[in-house]
Parts: sequence; C-alpha cells; structure tokens
Amino acid sequence: MTTSDRWRLVLGRYADRHLPAPTDAAALRAEAALDYLYGREYAGRGGRPDGDGSGAGGPGTLDPSAPSVVDWLGEVRELFPRETVEVVQRHALDRYGLTELVSDPEVLARIEPDEHLLRTLLLLKGHLDPRVMAEVRRIVRVVVDDLRRRLESEVRAAFTGRTNRHRHSPLARGTSFDARGTVRANLRHWDADGRRLVVERPLFFERNTRRIPWEVVLLVDQSGSMVGSVIHSAVMAGILAGLPAYRLRLVAFDTSVVDLTEVAGDPVELLMSVQLGGGTDIAQAVTYAGQLVENPSRAVVVLVSDFCEGGPPSALVAAVRRLVEARVRTLGLASLDGEAHPFYDRRMAEQLADVGMPVAALTPARLAEWLAEVTAR
Repeated sequence: MTTSDRWRLVLGRYADRHLPAPTDAAALRAEAALDYLYGREYAGRGGRPDGDGSGAGGPGTLDPSAPSVVDWLGEVRELFPRETVEVVQRHALDRYGLTELVSDPEVLARIEPDEHLLRTLLLLKGHLDPRVMAEVRRIVRVVVDDLRRRLESEVRAAFTGRTNRHRHSPLARGTSFDARGTVRANLRHWDADGRRLVVERPLFFERNTRRIPWEVVLLVDQSGSMVGSVIHSAVMAGILAGLPAYRLRLVAFDTSVVDLTEVAGDPVELLMSVQLGGGTDIAQAVTYAGQLVENPSRAVVVLVSDFCEGGPPSALVAAVRRLVEARVRTLGLASLDGEAHPFYDRRMAEQLADVGMPVAALTPARLAEWLAEVTAR
C-alpha cells in the first residue's frame, strides 16, 4: 500500500478531494506533514510503513529532524483546507495524544478554533497549565461567537411572536412581507404600457411582542458526557438573557448545584465557570428549580440532561411531579452526541414523561420554537 493510499484511508472523503496529486511538488510536503502525526501509529511495531524501521521508537517518538508541533500545525493549515485541518487536529488529540496542542500557548494560538477543540479544552480545563488560559478564553470566544451568529436570528424570530396580520410595521422583514397589501397599496403605480406594477411602498406585517415576562429556569447537566449540550445551552442562555419578555435563571449541576444566573448573559464566562465531570444528582437540581419559581403558572423549567440519574430514580420522578402539579411547564431536553444523535436513558425519560415532563431531542432553534409556543398560551 502506498503512503497516499494509507492517507486516503485515514482521512476518508477529505483525502480524495484535497490530497495533492502524486506528481505534484506539494505531495512530498503533504506526506511529511501527515506522517508527522499518523506515522506514530507504526512506532514501536518493528518499523515504519515505508522505510527500513530505523527510526521507530516508543509511541510518540519522533525523529530528531521532526518539526515542532507549532511548525507542523502551520504546515497542515497551509497545505489543506479547513475541514481537513479540523480532522487532523481531532485525530491528533483523540487518537495520538498530542497534549502539546492544549498545553502550549504558542501551539494553541495556531490551532483552528472549532467546536470539537472547545469540547476538548472544556473537558481538560481543570488540568490545563495557567499559561494557556488566555488562549483558551480566545478559542471559547471564537467558537461561541460563531455558534451565536448562526443561531441568534433564528431563535429571536421564534421569540418575537407571530405575525400580526392586522397591523403593518416600518421594519422590513422578508418573512413578514404583506404581498396582497403591497399590491393594493401600489395599484395606482400600475404601468399599463410595460404591464408591470411599480412598487414604491412595500408593506410588512408587524410582529406581536409578548409583554408579560415568563420565568425560564434552564437546568444544565454538567457531567462529563454532556459537554456538547453544555456549549449549546450556554449560547442559548446568552440569547435568552437578552430577551425582555423572559426572566432567565441558569443552573448547572452534577452531584451539586451551582446557580450561574449572574453570567448567563455571557456564554464565554459561563463556559469558563462550568466544571465538567463527576456524577449526577438530577433530582436535587429539579428540586432547586422548584424553589426558584415565583409564579408557577408563568414558569418553564427546561432540563438538559442524559437522564442517567445517579440517585434514586423515584426521587427524580417525585421532584418532576411536584413541578407539574404546581402548573409549571416542563421539558426534558435530551443530550446530543458529536454527530447530533440523541443519547440518554430512555427508561428514565419514559418515567418522567408519564408524570408530565415530555422529553425530546431538539436543536436550539427548535427549543426556541417550543418555548415560544408554550409561553404564548
């Protein structure tokens, strides 16, 4: 098997599109850059895949001429497009233990920020060298800003209310365009010769905005398996905190409960505050949420969890039942893995659904739609 064939097996669909042709002068640089990482797989097995075995050592051992991690990252970013760079970085962290990627400020400064890197940093946050924390915070900011930019307009649209078909607004929104009203209002501008309507004043429907505030308590499981959901919950909380129609309380929990409402409006500070890992006591968190609620008939509790309860399941069921009986709207939001597939304890979820807490796997935008629907009643 040639080295190019091997790299195509390693990188899959990315290699077919992005590896240079064997005759290309860049091919040697690409092979060397990839060999720096994937050649480790052959270290300690009696030889290297395309050599005489003279350079093999223990796992992770590099030849004296090998580039530094910083230089190697720069080479990878120059040779390959962003999606391939992200795959290589992910393999470096997950499969080959290149801890230099998350322990050296200079190296972190060269890594392409993405959600996978953020997950890794959050899981390792308690063990990172203090010297890298400024770079960690920068990466958190870049990823959070990107997520928020993609989600905010969609989420805010769900929360600003349904279109009011009886009033028009000076704000031009494509989704609120009043086609019939616009035609009627501009009929006097009909161009008979050109057989076309000249629109001088387009009309847009006004959107209803709810004025009565709702209490929203967001309970976020911060056990180690929940890192992806924690990131998206932090972004969602930042958006919700900026909406005047809602009064947000944000609580993180594992075997203890931490009220993070003060930093709910800043996803970066929120993510820098969570401590991922440990066990799970969901019942304790749900009980705490009940203590926060001031007006049960205008309150919503959203539980973001994998529902793997560490305590007695009966205690969690009883805590949820108390909320439902008090007329608090409840929703269990199942965690999603890195491929956006739900993973959670389905038996526990069924028990909660039986006492009035539906459990669903929703994206942040779909969660916004659900909240908007519930609080419009």
